[in-house]
Amino acid sequence: MINLNLNAKDANTFDAIVIGSGISGGWAAKELCEKGLKVLMLDRGRQLEHIKDYEHATKAPWEVPHRGATTPEQKKEHPFVLRTGVYSEFNESYWMKDTDSPYTEVKRFDWARPDIVGGRSIMWGRGSLRWSDLDFEANLKDGKGIDWPIRYKDLAPWYSHVEAFAGISGQAEGIPHLPDGVFQPPMEMNCFEKAVKGRIETTFPGRKMTIFRTANLTQPIGDRGKCQNRDRCSRGCPFGAYFSTQSSTLPAAVKTGNLSLRPDSIVNSIIYDESKGKATGVRVIDKHTKEMVEYYARIIFVNASALWSTFVLMNSTSNRFPQGLGNDHGILGHYLMDHHFHAGASGTSDEFADKYYYGQRPAGFYIPRFRNVHGDKRPYLRGFGYTGYSNRSGWARGIAELGIGQAYKDYLTEPGPWQMGLMGFGECLPYFENQVTLDNSVKDAWGQPVLKIDCEFKENERLMRKDMNEDAANMLEAAGLKNVRPFNREIYPGAAIHEMGTARMGRDPRTSMLNEWNQVHNVKNVFVTDGACMTSSACQNPSLTYMALTARAADYAVKALKRQDL
Repeated sequence: MINLNLNAKDANTFDAIVIGSGISGGWAAKELCEKGLKVLMLDRGRQLEHIKDYEHATKAPWEVPHRGATTPEQKKEHPFVLRTGVYSEFNESYWMKDTDSPYTEVKRFDWARPDIVGGRSIMWGRGSLRWSDLDFEANLKDGKGIDWPIRYKDLAPWYSHVEAFAGISGQAEGIPHLPDGVFQPPMEMNCFEKAVKGRIETTFPGRKMTIFRTANLTQPIGDRGKCQNRDRCSRGCPFGAYFSTQSSTLPAAVKTGNLSLRPDSIVNSIIYDESKGKATGVRVIDKHTKEMVEYYARIIFVNASALWSTFVLMNSTSNRFPQGLGNDHGILGHYLMDHHFHAGASGTSDEFADKYYYGQRPAGFYIPRFRNVHGDKRPYLRGFGYTGYSNRSGWARGIAELGIGQAYKDYLTEPGPWQMGLMGFGECLPYFENQVTLDNSVKDAWGQPVLKIDCEFKENERLMRKDMNEDAANMLEAAGLKNVRPFNREIYPGAAIHEMGTARMGRDPRTSMLNEWNQVHNVKNVFVTDGACMTSSACQNPSLTYMALTARAADYAVKALKRQDL
């Protein structure tokens, strides 16, 4: 039973407060609770109980009213999240109503915001790739952005720590710039993918095609079962077969008896005590009553997701910090990044007509970055990797034919040709002008200002995308595919749901918000370990790095408390 600690001031005082319950917030709560701290975890979302509340997890399309489609009313209430493609009738209750909490766009930004405990850990893509010093040293070497205050060696043991607990399936490949980790047995490529892999690696020495490293279990861990290959992950997994707050970190934190969880709690701001030079607590708006409540703690972990965390910091003003908590030099809100994708190629094959595959594997395959790695110089900085998929086309291929008769029906009972797609996933550089600010001219349903987002991809990203679709087409053609078609669809920041930056780590308080331990430079008992802390974006999925940074910061925070340094 989760304790809800809602009494007077003494009862509202904890050792630590964690703002947010998503991927990084769940890790903060687990690590701090297991180290003996009394922790309050706050989330603006409603309670979502593991298994019981995954309402549509096992339902077929015909078992829901609109077969997964959205209604006019849902479209009206969710104009922003619908643009991302992650919202459907199967998980519609997991998302915030955009009409309750709008945001202002100077340029289009597709922001997907959950409204549940567990946050986007319930709906994430589960890609779990380590970064390397190619990524941590990039800013220093090419001069775009500031130097990271850490290197791979600082994070490597923490990657191992979180991988072992979360359960990451994958194949060790010995690639220096995509370090191997603590892996469960990999999922298996199908026969078509294995053939393509051999041809690509033979034709393009130095390129590697591997099964994607994903937080889906191939072996059980404790009460969590292995993946059932249903590929319905975005609805919540009743088997606990992928890592989420509900299946993994929250049960671990609850088990300690040290966690108090308060859902439906909108964190308005952090309380700063100028006489102490420290943060002393947070102000929370009850989502339903709109009552303001204060909670107090010795340390505060801000894990509300990149932009919400930045909102909380910006809205935490005082005489000492009129521009937002810790924001002495106007850095807060700048350097917003997201990955860019939807550029690549697809094709078909008549091979393996007598072969099929089992289930709906939730992991594709991956071709790690090979541009600007081994001394080749492209007309852009940094690089991209490829995610890929393959399948045999099904009966839906006949919809456009409008056929009739027995022969047509027989045709549709046989699977169509193999098809494969490669989609690039590219790094975005940190640009000062890509930023968020508070817009006080617009208020949300709780009377708070909203965020104004001004962000765009620039020339470096546009040049990279040309290589994304040309290289994909070249590899598929070399692998013997037919009907190869490059694509480069219009894409906007936010669509990859990897927003990061805006409260970046660095060595110098004049150019960064956080130090090497994720502490706010000038408010040392406040830690930010979600996407807001990122100093560059790399081209790998970032969530595993958030987990490792959080576990590392929590370990440091508890040791600092014991030394009475905080």
